[in-house]
Amino acid sequence: MSARRALIIQHEHDGPAGLAADHLTARGYELTVLQVMDEGSTYSDISYPDPTAFDVVVPLGSVNGVYEHDVIGSWIHRELAMLGQAHEAGVPMFGICFGAQSIAAALGGTVEKAPGYEIGWFTYETELPDVIGPGPWFTWHGDRFNLPAGAVELARTEMCTQAFRCGRSAGVQFHPEVTRDLVAGWAAKCPPQYFADRGVSADEIIAGFDANAVRAAQQAATLFDWFLDDVAVS
Repeated sequence: MSARRALIIQHEHDGPAGLAADHLTARGYELTVLQVMDEGSTYSDISYPDPTAFDVVVPLGSVNGVYEHDVIGSWIHRELAMLGQAHEAGVPMFGICFGAQSIAAALGGTVEKAPGYEIGWFTYETELPDVIGPGPWFTWHGDRFNLPAGAVELARTEMCTQAFRCGRSAGVQFHPEVTRDLVAGWAAKCPPQYFADRGVSADEIIAGFDANAVRAAQQAATLFDWFLDDVAVS
């Protein structure tokens, strides 16, 4: 019997699937990583594969917005078309941050600039507390999305939807996949003023990992198992 296959759509070179990749591997999935953009460029002429060749598709985050066609117009339309094809074919999808926004857009929702930023450790109102615990979860975004028809909101903050499900597709606005080292690398690329303008500091973010890392990893494992054992087989 051949191994199950997972397609990881990684947008930037420094945005890997982290704990999600580890979990998929531990669950017996063979990973194919499609890196969309090269370092230092937002242009991409990469070919997207046929999603029906995979058992799971996992689009990840990005520093860009789904709606920034002037920046990522060379590839975003092709990615949305592929995600739409996957959903129509019943291929399970789990989107993270930009990936969740992309799934929402591919299914008929909209993505827009949020009225502010959520960066750091947040708790959520949740409809599935045994699956998506109230947190804290690590979050880093300045965009939000409106749900497509047929989608069910599963978690939220006052600012935006944090998790949803639509058939065999699910998405989370937060980052269950991250590790301390991964986020420390992201933070190191941002000047202190970036965080000051958004009401947080790099030190606070990293301190959150020191306080929450074990719990966050346990929450992430529960979330990933729910997707694989419930959403993906529904």
